[in-house]
Amino acid sequence: MNSKGYLKHIAYDSVVFGFSGEKLKILIMKYHNTGLFALPGGFVKHDEDLNDAVRRGLKERTGLDNIYLEQFYAFGSVSRYKPEIMETIMKANNQSLEGYSWLLDRFISVAYYALINYEDVVPTPDALSDSCDWYALDELPNLMLDHANIVNKALQTLRDNLERKLVGMNLLPTLFTMKELQQVYEAILGEKLHRGTFQRKILSLGILKRHEKQFSGAAHKAPFLYSFEHKN
Repeated sequence: MNSKGYLKHIAYDSVVFGFSGEKLKILIMKYHNTGLFALPGGFVKHDEDLNDAVRRGLKERTGLDNIYLEQFYAFGSVSRYKPEIMETIMKANNQSLEGYSWLLDRFISVAYYALINYEDVVPTPDALSDSCDWYALDELPNLMLDHANIVNKALQTLRDNLERKLVGMNLLPTLFTMKELQQVYEAILGEKLHRGTFQRKILSLGILKRHEKQFSGAAHKAPFLYSFEHKN
């Protein structure tokens, strides 16, 4: 990863949201021999579009193509410039800084959030990391640099976009129950919703298609299955 192949001073960080059926979770990397935790991120090649670089990085971490992505903010505070952190990561992995001094420069990070089906992901660490794992939002480790701020900004953006973009469709399987959809909303908003009020509101939007009931041995009690009529 020498400076000739990548743009200097520009990086990206991704907040990858997945819904486990109970909690909203995000992917976190743990760097080898450092105790440092971070969001999945990376750099942009000279001949590569920014969005393509992010998709490339996420495919390497999740194994998935066609991930829903939203660019939501650029983080460029002077206070995020801490070259000693990257130096620590490189030394912990027995990587010489010769030819990699550009990694110790100041970087502005373009942040994205991604919405994916939790069940489809195979979390895969990169060469400098021991692990790439799901963490519930209320169980996050201490994150390096300003990555906690990036997570908070991503979550707020996700909440702001909830009605406009109907983001639940990217966190659920193709067919889902009304209860599962409500659970996604509750996980994102961090609060309980009234079942009847939620159902009336969602149905009034006209974006759900109802399917046959889910078999449970008692047809009259089985919930209907739904799918979204279209994707944003």
